[in-house]
Amino acid sequence: MSTVTLAMRDSSTMVRRQLKRLLRYPAMTVQLVVTPVILLLVFVYVFGGTLGDGLGGGGRDAYVDYVVPGILLMAAATAATGTAVMVATDMTEGIVARFRTMRISRASIFTGHVVGSVIQQFLGMAVLIGIALAIGFRPNATAVEWLAAAGLLTLFVVAITWLAVALGLKAPTPESASNAPMPLILLPFLGSGFVPTDSMPTVLRWFAEYQPFTPIMETVRGLLLGTPIGNSAAVATAWCTGIAVLSYLWAKRTFNQK
Repeated sequence: MSTVTLAMRDSSTMVRRQLKRLLRYPAMTVQLVVTPVILLLVFVYVFGGTLGDGLGGGGRDAYVDYVVPGILLMAAATAATGTAVMVATDMTEGIVARFRTMRISRASIFTGHVVGSVIQQFLGMAVLIGIALAIGFRPNATAVEWLAAAGLLTLFVVAITWLAVALGLKAPTPESASNAPMPLILLPFLGSGFVPTDSMPTVLRWFAEYQPFTPIMETVRGLLLGTPIGNSAAVATAWCTGIAVLSYLWAKRTFNQK
């Protein structure tokens, strides 16, 4: 077999390992699905009436349309915590040291984590969108716009997952790994995820407009709801690509140094 064929075979094996692991410990998957759903329901039914009126009228019905993109990105950031913990667990429990002694592709070890996490996150997003549709989310996107939104979310999920892998490799224990991605969960709050950035104080508005989550949320919102996108799509793609490449290189370097 060629090197590429062997790497693909080993990666497939690691993906199956990760999926079986998720099935064996379903509590984490359930938590990653339930937490964003609870946040969605709280913001729509507790704050949605007032915040929706502040968006220009429409109350709760308008707010559920506005908030869904922010909750989707928060769901991905929450799942990154689980990925970091699993990577740190593998590193500290000795299984990776055993893999090093075997004739397998090194890249496949973390390909399993990334692909498994991406599958897990998209299942969670599918549930979240289903709940959002049930409570009033009404996108008017065409099939092409849905595909474009799915493509951007995929790029974002891959980027955030590779960042989680790198953070898990750097963490000395699984407990510390669980805390490392936590700031990512706050970024939708400190962006346009829950309220427009022009309603924020000047310093916070500057941060909100230039942090990576805001153009991604604005692009997804524009694709699904027909709101203006401007240059957000190009900026969002650049952020996601940059985070993915730098995180992969960071993870590779960290792994080789251990």
